[in-house]
Amino acid sequence: MRMSSSAAHVRVSSAVLGIALAAGTAFGAAACASAEPAASTGAPAPAGLIELAHVRVLAEFDESAGQNAESIALEPDGGAVIGMISARQVVRVRGDGGTEVLVTMPVPADGGGTTPVVGFPQVTGVARDQGGAVFFLYSAGRGGLTGIWRLAPGSTEPELIVPMPADTMPNALLIDQPGDRFLVTDSTGGRVWEAPLSGGEPSVWSADPTIAPSGFFGANGLKLHAGAVWVSNYDLGTIVRIPVEQSGAAGPAAVHATGLTGIDDFDFTGRGEEILAALNDTSELVGVAADGSHRVLLDGDDGLQGTTAVVVRGDSAFITNGALREGDRPALRVARLVGG
Repeated sequence: MRMSSSAAHVRVSSAVLGIALAAGTAFGAAACASAEPAASTGAPAPAGLIELAHVRVLAEFDESAGQNAESIALEPDGGAVIGMISARQVVRVRGDGGTEVLVTMPVPADGGGTTPVVGFPQVTGVARDQGGAVFFLYSAGRGGLTGIWRLAPGSTEPELIVPMPADTMPNALLIDQPGDRFLVTDSTGGRVWEAPLSGGEPSVWSADPTIAPSGFFGANGLKLHAGAVWVSNYDLGTIVRIPVEQSGAAGPAAVHATGLTGIDDFDFTGRGEEILAALNDTSELVGVAADGSHRVLLDGDDGLQGTTAVVVRGDSAFITNGALREGDRPALRVARLVGG
């Protein structure tokens, strides 16, 4: 069910509690993939907005091991690389649903209790370049661990290529190839950082008030589209558009959509500014029209549990269940884009 604004404090506290509980579990191998189809296609979308159908499970993960799926980087074979929050892992899901753990990050000497807001270390955003290198974010509350890590193709030893300040909470990661830079959201700082693709020191690209937190997380999901950087604000339930100026600097930010309670990650459908957005708090996937209006497309009846991310490729949408606050089936699901 949807949560009213009067329940915001309860919502945030519940989210922190859910994350903390997940952090206390032991970690292990990923569960076997499931080929069973999910339930219905959800509520019908408004006229002109795309619909989703044929929802199926590509892979399920081990909730008891802290494999709470967070972010998605697609691979050429139809599989994906997934960041696992509480397990501190990067997991590969093959196109046939098979899984393998690529990286498990070490626990800091202090246990990671200084990690901003959440109080435990976690792997969040992932990205993949055309050469097959995997990049991921680790937030550990300590310098020398927090930042952007690179895993070279065929390697099992990641390296920290962009160290970020210990008080940041890096969340979403993207590769801006034309700009020769990474872009990273900092959820507790309410900022977007940039850093060279070759590695090195990061700098703040935008700290606009529209992406600031209001009690928990601000800037969360992140996409580059049509000459602008788009950022979701978890606390405010908004999607913000920040134009990229000719110099590469951030232009004036503007709120594009509101009313998206507990929004995490999002992606564009390929039809202009139409968006699919993952709502973590309500376990929903919503379609957001170009004018900012939105409608629920998939929900718990379709097997969603703590929806964390969505990535679109062609006519397929890849969706992760984090299952942090509710449920016990973190998973990667795939749905078909139809109609509209």
